Amino acid sequence: MKIGIFGIDSIQPGKANVKDDRVDALAKMFNSGKKVYIQADLITDREKIKEADGIICPALNKDDLIISDMEFVDLRLERSSDEAEKKLMARFKDHLDKVKFLSELEISAEEAKFIAGYPLLTVKPVYLAAAEEVADRDKLLPPAYAEFGYISYFTAGDKDSHAWSLKKGANAWEAAGCIHSDIQKGFIRAEVVSYTDLISAGSLSQARNNNKISLENKEYIVRDGDYIVFKCNK
Repeated sequence: MKIGIFGIDSIQPGKANVKDDRVDALAKMFNSGKKVYIQADLITDREKIKEADGIICPALNKDDLIISDMEFVDLRLERSSDEAEKKLMARFKDHLDKVKFLSELEISAEEAKFIAGYPLLTVKPVYLAAAEEVADRDKLLPPAYAEFGYISYFTAGDKDSHAWSLKKGANAWEAAGCIHSDIQKGFIRAEVVSYTDLISAGSLSQARNNNKISLENKEYIVRDGDYIVFKCNK
């Protein structure tokens, strides 16, 4: 996933781990050789930030985000000869004047498609970070990741303990595809146990003995913290 960084000069662009203590605990339980966290691509370039899935901004800089969008909207109102666009921009301007993000405004699928290439920032999910979060990237990224509508599910074994990223509301079949297309194509079922139940049990076998593992089909909606073993045809 791509995360735009707005107004935080101390964070450098590039790949960054979204640290998760659950990966550490699973690695300890399974004696895993490697830990694999969710990775985010951090974007700081103002020209490229429009490509981000969501934006992190210090709470104190909220108005700067809105001003950035207002400047673009005013420019389009001045230059556009398209009446439909001018009507849409006027609606955007009215909303921004109320110091509200455009993500809070109901935008139709057709309108979203129309503005897809525009450098509007507040149409995206925005995480407003507290001052203490801004100072620590490891504390900053996890809550922003969740705010942007993502969850994490896990696989683990002696090779690695791995966190996988998934949009909230996605099903087990989609989760299988995140790992490998062959697992998705050959999907039979998913063995699922919550992270909490697995850690409480102390081992996967004990979780099974405790009847905490459920067998799910491809339509199962994955929950944050699920530990999943996919069964598939090879």
